[in-house]
Amino acid sequence: MNRPNMPKYTIGIDLGTTHCVLSYADLANLEQDEFSQQVMPIPQLTAPGTVEDKLQLPSFIYQTHAAELAEGAAVLPWTSKPQHLVGEIARNMGSKTPIRLVSSAKSWLCHSGVDCKSPILPSDAPEEVERISPFQATVAYLHHLKDAWQHKHPDAPLEQQDVVITVPASFDPAARELTVEAARLVGLGHAILLEEPQAAFYSWIEKNHKDWRKQVHVGDIILVIDIGGGTTDLSLIAVTEADGNLELTRVAIGDHILLGGDNMDLALAYTVKAKVDTEDKPLQPWQLQALTHGCRDAKEKLLNNLTMDVAPIVIANRGSSLIGGTLRTELTREEVNNVLVEGFLPQVPASARPVFRARTGLRTAGLPYAQDPGVTRHLAAFLAKQQHATGELEDIKLAENATFIHPTAVLFNGGVLKADSLANRLMDVLNGWLQEEQAPPARLLSGNDLDLAVARGAAYYGFVRKGKGVRIKGGAAASYYVGIESAMPSVPGIPPEIQALCIAPFGMEEGTQQELPNEEFGLVIGEPVRFRFFASTTRREDRVGTRLNRWNRNELSELAEIEVTLAKEGRRSGEVVPVHLCAAVTEIGTLELQAVSQKDNTRWKIEFDVRTGD
Repeated sequence: MNRPNMPKYTIGIDLGTTHCVLSYADLANLEQDEFSQQVMPIPQLTAPGTVEDKLQLPSFIYQTHAAELAEGAAVLPWTSKPQHLVGEIARNMGSKTPIRLVSSAKSWLCHSGVDCKSPILPSDAPEEVERISPFQATVAYLHHLKDAWQHKHPDAPLEQQDVVITVPASFDPAARELTVEAARLVGLGHAILLEEPQAAFYSWIEKNHKDWRKQVHVGDIILVIDIGGGTTDLSLIAVTEADGNLELTRVAIGDHILLGGDNMDLALAYTVKAKVDTEDKPLQPWQLQALTHGCRDAKEKLLNNLTMDVAPIVIANRGSSLIGGTLRTELTREEVNNVLVEGFLPQVPASARPVFRARTGLRTAGLPYAQDPGVTRHLAAFLAKQQHATGELEDIKLAENATFIHPTAVLFNGGVLKADSLANRLMDVLNGWLQEEQAPPARLLSGNDLDLAVARGAAYYGFVRKGKGVRIKGGAAASYYVGIESAMPSVPGIPPEIQALCIAPFGMEEGTQQELPNEEFGLVIGEPVRFRFFASTTRREDRVGTRLNRWNRNELSELAEIEVTLAKEGRRSGEVVPVHLCAAVTEIGTLELQAVSQKDNTRWKIEFDVRTGD
């Protein structure tokens, strides 16, 4: 019997770009190493006045017009007046009136060019539509999940359970901090973070239970490819041996690539638009948005039903004289294959790289989507960049002729890869590259539910944290650096040189901290100051205190600049205080930087959750 306030369940929450999922397992059988979990059906409105349980909560919010819903049409089991219209009803209503639909909040959280706490969504809505921030949207999804859980488990408050929330492996420190803060606002301040590719692999381990060790071997390099609605997330997990037991280590992650199902739906929409657009009656922007939603539904029907060759699409009519009229068209299987397979997964050599074009000086506000839609080119660049990712592991040796790291096994995740045509193309391209270098073909690790695996793996991770099962070692997903401005005389037209000081090396374990007591810096307090941060997913040899005077674009990438005003703590505004730095990777999976006074040990935390758009 559980003691009061002791966790009864381990809970995994997948805060996806297009769907949220909650899975849970009872901890009662922990000592017997028995793990049995289930995905919770989430009560949600699917239409005005209709509540249904669904395994996925669509990550959408619909900003209704004051007269759009009748009294009592939005009643949920736990409230008669929800603050936000979330889930399936939002997606359905938004497909008809997309200017009122909030979507892709998760992608906005990692957008360094905006203030994620400012009301900017829907990004292209007219003035009369109320806007909310990406942060508020994230809070709304978590709030709905918490209320749904309490409705079904009134005797087990969510805030008293072990909660694991997943984030993309490529999420930067600020986006991770914002996710944690959103959880804290709904009472889940104890929640920890887990990278989505790792969660997918944990789910595969749990699904295969005792047989998973027979399917992977010492020396394996497992490539996890996660293509969801908004992002392509890449990770490498190495299999080694210690004291006769298998060990798993996450050795590399990819860049934050905004490329996924949303891009594919838009590409299909433009394909269909070409069939219905005319010079005298072009589709309006809002109709293209509606067409995009229609293409998403049509695509899913075609990919899930191999006997269907054509899927109908209906959108509101552009003719103002036809009130309530509709425009009918269709999407064919051939169009889906040509656009998605050839457009997003082209057959390219291993030497291919993403194509970058010069940007125009002025752009509309929006997400920084990947310029090159070729997932295979991004994959080729990742494998080449991480060629030496396993160099420090004794059990894994790279062939001398290799031009990229050679995966031996592949695990897919994300709804996009449910389509056999897309999954098969990816495996064909990868194995073609391996064959060119006389390497064995990679085998596919199957068995995961690609929509639910992340939440299931997160719940299983709660079990692993109790000392059960096998844990994937990883730590910090990148090496992190702070920019140090050189003290030099002012020279017209030449900015001061910047050095990059390593504050957290790759693989720094959760719950540890590193201090640089012998490095003294001057910290400006009481007035606005800016901090520059950098990250590297390839520089594994750097240690805390390593200074870089120069680097190339492929080595270090600059993160969002942070502007803060540090508390005066009894000092004068503008005073420069001698400090040393202390960096920590917290237990919950976030990066924390503190400046420590050399004189009296006062500490200032440099917050990573501040974003200022320029």
